[in-house]
Amino acid sequence: MPSHQTVIILDFGGQYSQLIARRVRECGVYCELLPCTADLNQIQARRPIGIILTGGPHSVYEANAPRIAPEILSWGVPVLGICYGCQLMAFLLNARVNPAADASAREYGKTITRFERNNLLFQNLPESGITWMSHGDYIETIPEGFEIIARSDTCPAAAICDQTRNLYGVQFHPEVNHTEHGNDILRDFLFHICGASGDWSMSDYKSVKIRELRETIGDGKVLLALSGGVDSAVAAALLAEAVGEQLTCVFVDHGLLRMNEGEEVEQAFQKWNIHFRRVNARRRFLMWLEGVTDPEEKRKIIGKQFIRVFEEESKRLGSMDFLAQGTIYPDVIESGAGLGNAAVIKSHHNVGGLPDVIDFREILEPLRMLFKDEVRVLGRELGLPENIVNRQPFPGPGLAIRVIGKVTKRKLDILRLADAIFREELEKNHVDASQYFAVLTNLRSVGVMGDGRTYDYAIALRAVSTSDFMTADWVRIPYHVLERVSARIVNEVPNVNRVLYDITSKPPATIEYE
Repeated sequence: MPSHQTVIILDFGGQYSQLIARRVRECGVYCELLPCTADLNQIQARRPIGIILTGGPHSVYEANAPRIAPEILSWGVPVLGICYGCQLMAFLLNARVNPAADASAREYGKTITRFERNNLLFQNLPESGITWMSHGDYIETIPEGFEIIARSDTCPAAAICDQTRNLYGVQFHPEVNHTEHGNDILRDFLFHICGASGDWSMSDYKSVKIRELRETIGDGKVLLALSGGVDSAVAAALLAEAVGEQLTCVFVDHGLLRMNEGEEVEQAFQKWNIHFRRVNARRRFLMWLEGVTDPEEKRKIIGKQFIRVFEEESKRLGSMDFLAQGTIYPDVIESGAGLGNAAVIKSHHNVGGLPDVIDFREILEPLRMLFKDEVRVLGRELGLPENIVNRQPFPGPGLAIRVIGKVTKRKLDILRLADAIFREELEKNHVDASQYFAVLTNLRSVGVMGDGRTYDYAIALRAVSTSDFMTADWVRIPYHVLERVSARIVNEVPNVNRVLYDITSKPPATIEYE
């Protein structure tokens, strides 16, 4: 049983499910995201003060649509249904939910919504505001005992509630930034309806997770896959505090790192009171990647070889019991290994890329349910320096997924230098970006250099701004900075005659190319 108040979020495979969890945690309320198929005893064991039903891609009236046991709505625990969750609540309570009769009755995007403020959910809201809608079905009749508390021009029941039973539903998404006062709605649900006290913090997460790690590991030995990035560094610090010298950190230099990164990682961790081993596996990874062009195959090869290297190191070190990784929640979601019915976007080497059989008793992923910004907060709680906590994100498969097509040493050397120039210029000019890097495309084009014809590669530049890495916008880099970067790359990097800048947000793109 948790030592703090808990809200349970039941996931129906919605694209914003993880964002709901993040918003709840930002309010200082602990929450757990469980699949909508979670056993009732599993839910009750957590003694939730509230339950949130997420959105989802299905229609509630479909034969195979995901549902919950109707008795959840009669427990007396406050429930908030969002989008599909709202429609499901109405459907289970014998209301009619139907598809919109025509396209004009469907709602997608920003919508003016009018609120009734005589209820606890909207009491602090203005009479109207913008909400983010994303639904093609609508609630035609509301359940007995409910009232309509919000409307839009095309949706007669944009929100409903039965205050007596503490059941609330909204057709829009309060968790996204596009919804005005969305955080206020969630806070009102948590604090005024569920009675939350805001008793959870990252400091609390740290102490609970350290205790759990000690109980799980016992006197066993742990091998940590240390990449030098934020996630694995924070995982290392957390494990070091939990089990101390039982932890060995292995840094695999696979030859897919950025300029001078191997040396920087080794130097950064010399002062830590941990066992540190650097393994040179450059030839091994290049051999396995030879001729491979499919990005998913690249990721799976890298994931498999990572595990094999760790297994070999484990045997050299003498029987390691646990393999630890810095997996975070966006990795889980994008790999389709999360909760609900989320689609696979790409396999991460430390999630979807793992082989079926591994030579460890268990895999430890202490950051698995944290978002990137939460990982950074935890790092500060653990006393990590800012240059580690704010380290530029870097994918586990490294430059292999930033070289489009076949991976060769020559291509990696080209990309390493172009990437170093781009990062150097952005940092020198104090460009505010969450992540920025270069990509060696598989595009070759004609150019003119020194009065001669060239036929060389194009480098693509990517810079995004984001808080959670689930959504991201491209950064408006000043033209004079882009001009400087382009000039330096084509003059200093061999076999490159063209530089492109990617202005695509996430979604529809991902942050990485592969």
